[in-house]
Amino acid sequence: MSSEKTLNLTLNVWRQKNAASEGGFETYPAPGISTDMSFLEMLDVVNEGLITTGADPIAFDHDCREGICGTCSMVIDGRPHGPKERTTACQLHMRSFKDGDTIAIEPWRAAAFPVQKDLVVDRGAFDRIIAAGGFISAPTGSAQDANALPIPKQNADLAMDAAACIGCGACVAACPNASAMLFVSAKISQLALLPQGQPERYTRVRAMVAQMDAEEFGTCTNHGECEASCPKGISVENIARLNRDYLKASLTYRPEVVGGGAG
Repeated sequence: MSSEKTLNLTLNVWRQKNAASEGGFETYPAPGISTDMSFLEMLDVVNEGLITTGADPIAFDHDCREGICGTCSMVIDGRPHGPKERTTACQLHMRSFKDGDTIAIEPWRAAAFPVQKDLVVDRGAFDRIIAAGGFISAPTGSAQDANALPIPKQNADLAMDAAACIGCGACVAACPNASAMLFVSAKISQLALLPQGQPERYTRVRAMVAQMDAEEFGTCTNHGECEASCPKGISVENIARLNRDYLKASLTYRPEVVGGGAG
């Protein structure tokens, strides 16, 4: 006799044919769902049932399903990635829900993340922000040369913490202003804290913030929902670092000097 526990659920899922269509919630039964399934596996089972009946399956983003890539972006019961802290949707297991639950599933809600279909949004705005300056172009030698550069342990630890950002967009989805400051500050901090990132530190922050504004993300008003919803726990202290760097860059910027002329 099997000891597997199962749930009978009801899903209210946002369905939207394409970016130009008006969307709306549709209700689907999800019976016999194993508590050992991940949330995405549960959606796979529901989609198999829809395909069997000739209906259009629910479109959602996924890739690694290991909590690494950040593409499993969806709002579950009003929270980005669902009810469990520091957990992506693909790593959220159905044992986090109760038999008989009704679960609401919708896409990120932000003008900068237009819905493409159902739960899939276009997060190309993040890519364009990175392309604006989230890199280094100064040669730093091969791997062993870079590893030989002395870096204070505190800086190295903070840079690694910032680099943990997977760019999923949960911070934007959680913020009442749809601000991207936590994402941008993490990508700026991971370079600003290391010697390899110093030559372009101040031109970088100006360029990335300018692109963030051009993408029409909202402003940060210190609600703190971004950190609370981040599956990697990126700290809002990075936003403070971004603001300090941006202020310094604005006061000392000289376009003819690489790095903005700031020391």
